[in-house]
Amino acid sequence: MIDYISGKLATLTPTMAVIDNQGIGYAIEISLQTYDAFNGKSAVTAYIQRQVNPRDGSEVDYGFATQDERELFRQITSVSGMGAASARMVLSSLSAEELRNIILSEDVNRLKSVKGIGLKTAQRMVLELKDKVFKGESASSDVLFRTDSGAAAEEASTALQMLGFNKANIQKAIQAILKADPGASVEQIIKAALQRL
Repeated sequence: MIDYISGKLATLTPTMAVIDNQGIGYAIEISLQTYDAFNGKSAVTAYIQRQVNPRDGSEVDYGFATQDERELFRQITSVSGMGAASARMVLSSLSAEELRNIILSEDVNRLKSVKGIGLKTAQRMVLELKDKVFKGESASSDVLFRTDSGAAAEEASTALQMLGFNKANIQKAIQAILKADPGASVEQIIKAALQRL
């Protein structure tokens, strides 16, 4: 199984990239997020997710500029009724941060605005992904810690994990604390989180 491919960017279109690695061209399907990240670069690294078409057994490699986007792709395709093409459409229409915020705020109407996503699919995505979007290293920290108090939040999170608390619960608590007090210190975050956990 291929985890990632690094090499020269031989071809780039909004839906596909060919990466030349030691004379072998690897064709991968990409989202618009990855296209934007790759555009203008001569050498890239793509994180790979191989999908098998259940109808004919054909294999397609999807590539992502970040492990975070690949993890979201995996989470979206784990939703019943969501295939790889639909997941790519979602990731082409919304950034990783937007998608997480939409799912956490249960904004079904915003999800419905993505081409090919109907009301029932949007509701199912929210229901099945709400508890998953905080799981995974990069997935959670990107959204939570993209603030001035990022270092404090990360330090507090590490301390709380060492105390034995669940990472997903810690992150939900820290997000709520920082929303109320964006300038909270490590000590303040930990004290407030202990009351919530």
